[in-house]
Amino acid sequence: MIIDPISDMLTRIRNSVAIRQESVEMPASKIKEAILAILKKEGYIADFKVKSKNGFSVIKVDLEYKNGESPIQHIERVSKPGLRIYTPATRIPRVLSGFGLIIISTPQGVMSGRNARKKGIGGEVICKVW
Repeated sequence: MIIDPISDMLTRIRNSVAIRQESVEMPASKIKEAILAILKKEGYIADFKVKSKNGFSVIKVDLEYKNGESPIQHIERVSKPGLRIYTPATRIPRVLSGFGLIIISTPQGVMSGRNARKKGIGGEVICKVW
């Protein structure tokens, strides 16, 4: 039983990058798909696909490597089940002065911190990546 599926997903990605795996599989969910879509759009992963395996939906994430290095140097969960972190649009944190990525769950869906700031929407800070 997984207590926090988003933390599990981020840990699987972090561990796979550390050992330079080409891809990683994990149980599927809509929020994971939304987070992975943002990571793909921002260039942190190559691609992801949802497929069925033994009657369960799984996500296969193809990791990105440029010159042998992954764009993901650090990936961590911010808001956790035991301590939720919410922020208004005016206080959305910037990672590495804008070179990193914040992913936020807003009333209008999961989006990057940059998009949420432009739209003037706050929400729960899911994770940060650089």
